[in-house]
Amino acid sequence: MDDPTVELGSNMRWPEANERVLDALHKRGLKAALFVCGTRVNGADGQKLLQGWNDAGHLICNHSYLHLNFNSPKVTYDSFAADFERDEPLLAPFSNRTRFFRYPFLKEGDTAEKRDRFRALLQHLDYRVGHVTIDSSDWYVDQRMTEKLKTEPSVAKERYRDYLVGHLLDRAAFYRKLAVDVLGREIPHTILLHYKTLNALFLADVMEAFEAKGWEWIDTQKAYEDPIFRREPNTLPAGESLVWALAKEGGRFEGQLRYPGEDDIYEKPKMDQLGL
Repeated sequence: MDDPTVELGSNMRWPEANERVLDALHKRGLKAALFVCGTRVNGADGQKLLQGWNDAGHLICNHSYLHLNFNSPKVTYDSFAADFERDEPLLAPFSNRTRFFRYPFLKEGDTAEKRDRFRALLQHLDYRVGHVTIDSSDWYVDQRMTEKLKTEPSVAKERYRDYLVGHLLDRAAFYRKLAVDVLGREIPHTILLHYKTLNALFLADVMEAFEAKGWEWIDTQKAYEDPIFRREPNTLPAGESLVWALAKEGGRFEGQLRYPGEDDIYEKPKMDQLGL
């Protein structure tokens, strides 16, 4: 889960969100990874939020401080590396701090020099990339719900739950098939979810829906044991889902790949049509 924050932009406060998400994970005995963007938790409440995850045995991981887009020509290697380092002191106090880094927006560099220099830095610091295989736009579904609630407080949140579940299952099926097509085998998957009101409300429903489709939830560490997660695709601009990037690198799947892999532009027409 990415981007924990003490400001959810809704009527839900972070202690309730924390309790709900952690409870959904606890009921399945799962240990997840929390990718922390420092500016969102830099304070006493933020430390309490992270402590709750740490105490529950989840991994505390680096997601940079300011959430810069490394594919932007305006973001230099030096500024991005400094922003990565700036996040480190916030993570240091936690016993489950783990050396995984997830690139903001899943963007790994718009030039080979930036991409390769930062990969070398991570290797030097004994860091691994916390790759996503199943990308999603859950953040956008939450954004739409939050905006709707401002004007229509009584709107049925369950409609957004249903859209979220359908969206995530669809993306999971796509990336699972793409992985098999590219690699010739099944792999353990990691799904991109964000610390949002929508997920706090309905994470348990999402997990149940995946189980009903035959998916089995596993711990983060177990997933990352697969050697696929040590691959470094040779693509530019670099990034996206690891499965997407490996498909792009191979050059055989252009007809199946859109860029970016996931974004609000794909979900907006569908949500507009549904009145969400």
